[in-house]
Amino acid sequence: MQVSARNLIPGVVKKVSIGMVNAEVVIEAAPGVEIVSIITKDSVERMGLKAGSEVKAMVKATSVMVVTD
Repeated sequence: MQVSARNLIPGVVKKVSIGMVNAEVVIEAAPGVEIVSIITKDSVERMGLKAGSEVKAMVKATSVMVVTD
């Protein structure tokens, strides 16, 4: 598959919590760095996602904000 998004972050699924309709997928991008995605339960099942699955998190945003204290 090819996509135009440049923000593809490789990682490994750490945990999948399935609800009635949606699921929370926790991806470990690097030691101690997690990305959390909420996707449909159907997508989790169709993609066969489970702990240990190698995936890429695709981020599509029109802006990224930087904040400091």
